[in-house]
Amino acid sequence: MGSTSFPFVLLLPLLLAAPGAARRPQKHPAPENPIDKIDVQANFDLGQFAGKWFLVGVASRCSYLSENSHRLEATNLVVSVGGGSSQGSLLVSTFRPLDGVCWNIQQTYFPTKIPGRFLLKGRGSPVDMVVAETDYSSYAIVYYQKARKISAKLYGRAIRVNDAVTAKFEQRVASIGLNEDATYYFPVYGFCDSADQFHILNDIKVVA
Repeated sequence: MGSTSFPFVLLLPLLLAAPGAARRPQKHPAPENPIDKIDVQANFDLGQFAGKWFLVGVASRCSYLSENSHRLEATNLVVSVGGGSSQGSLLVSTFRPLDGVCWNIQQTYFPTKIPGRFLLKGRGSPVDMVVAETDYSSYAIVYYQKARKISAKLYGRAIRVNDAVTAKFEQRVASIGLNEDATYYFPVYGFCDSADQFHILNDIKVVA
């Protein structure tokens, strides 16, 4: 063994004794979003989904909703298609009375790579939306997620849906840990469908 090899022989045990020097820190996978577990309506058709819907029920752990459930107001929305394609955006105008005045809340849900899944980017945290089940003609069950908190809404083409649809909705929300204590049904009277220019909240213009 030559003299030039001797320092290396002394250094070798030190290298073997310090595995952290050669080992990269492990990256932990990001936790799965709850809404990623929700299947999207098969062969979702954006054109058929457009039109007028009534908000029938909501399942959510929202503290504001829990504390103000006695103040729920009849709510309806009009959905139209933006972007000029079958995979365009959802333009949503939500109408609800507040203190005797009708408000129109306008929002744009942008399409993702998955038909039937959309993203709202406006004020505050982004909101994921998944149309999980609909027959287009009578009901739709839609999931929303904001800051990893998931909720679900039941919509109807009429102000009421049949008992079978209600049961289906309750089974679905129970599967994500929302029981009847977190489920609220909306009034079937007192709807409004227009608002003047002073009572329009527009999230469209602030989209990044």
